[in-house]
Amino acid sequence: MEQQERGNAKGMRTVEFEALPDYMRDNEYITGHYRLEWPLKHTLLSIFTIHNETLNVWTHLLGFIFFLCLTIYTATKLPNVSDLPVPSKANLHRLQSDVYSSLPSLPNMAELQAELRTALPNWVGNCLPENSTSHSNGTVHCIFQTIKDDVANMVYPHSQRPITRWPFFVFLGGATFCLLASTSFHWLCCHSERLYMIFLRLDYSGIAALIAASFYPPVYYSFMCTPYLRNMYLTAITLLGIATIIVSLFPAFQNPKYRSCRAILFSGMAIWGIAPVVHKVILHKDQPEALHTTAYEIGMGCFYVLGVLVYATRIPERWKPGKFDIAGHSHQLFHILVIAGAYTHYQAGLLYLKWRDLKGC
Repeated sequence: MEQQERGNAKGMRTVEFEALPDYMRDNEYITGHYRLEWPLKHTLLSIFTIHNETLNVWTHLLGFIFFLCLTIYTATKLPNVSDLPVPSKANLHRLQSDVYSSLPSLPNMAELQAELRTALPNWVGNCLPENSTSHSNGTVHCIFQTIKDDVANMVYPHSQRPITRWPFFVFLGGATFCLLASTSFHWLCCHSERLYMIFLRLDYSGIAALIAASFYPPVYYSFMCTPYLRNMYLTAITLLGIATIIVSLFPAFQNPKYRSCRAILFSGMAIWGIAPVVHKVILHKDQPEALHTTAYEIGMGCFYVLGVLVYATRIPERWKPGKFDIAGHSHQLFHILVIAGAYTHYQAGLLYLKWRDLKGC
């Protein structure tokens, strides 16, 4: 056929769907411009040529570079303890002297207690119980330590006791791995059946890793102060993610007839995330940050679900087969929606960090 005779600069021709072996027959609505069993050198160089995988490669390659830069930026720009002010030791020593000087030689303990409770009403409750009738240096030290802790909290609030960042970087790691695995598959899949199957499995594993990793920031920071709930949700999504990755690595699962099954499995895994989000809103309904992060998560979910629907229904190429072979077909749209969803989730992660850094538990 005319298209089969069409070659690129290196003399490697593209073929139509009917010429493909069974393992490459994934979407009959993309009728042409397939690379088939190209030598490795030409396969690598094909990133700079026009075929029906060109935009699939570049959408996620640029996405990978973007998220790699985001990861580096986040790691270097998020505030650390060393970036924040430390209370002055001289001020704390001066405060200690003031505490001692505020203990005058009064005739009896009742007058001393009254004086302290008037001068330091918020600090002496635990050190001078209501019915206390004794006084000692331990009481003075107790008062000083209480004041010291309070002042440290005013000068050195919860944001200086840094919230752990690793859940956020788990998400960023999952996103970069997913985008890199997808790029590799669409770039190298035309070399041989063996390479096709290896990278296809990695591609599905990357999607599962992204979905599972996306749960870590919202679950960890939403339930940071309730370890039981936090660990329960994280354990459940981790096990579900591992199971999905294992299933994705089975060769039989890559058969095109399981396309709908794959879509259901991955979308079901994502939909399961509704539970911790709803639980978070109920638990923190009085905190604006909980609602703001939820809005971002709803946006992320919409991008992902729309991407899955486009991928599973093969819209728009099913409406006009052959018209979207090079640009605009469902897999390219799916890639763009995945990047949009992941970036929305990144913004939600920044809100989580700001929320917990400022307010703690």
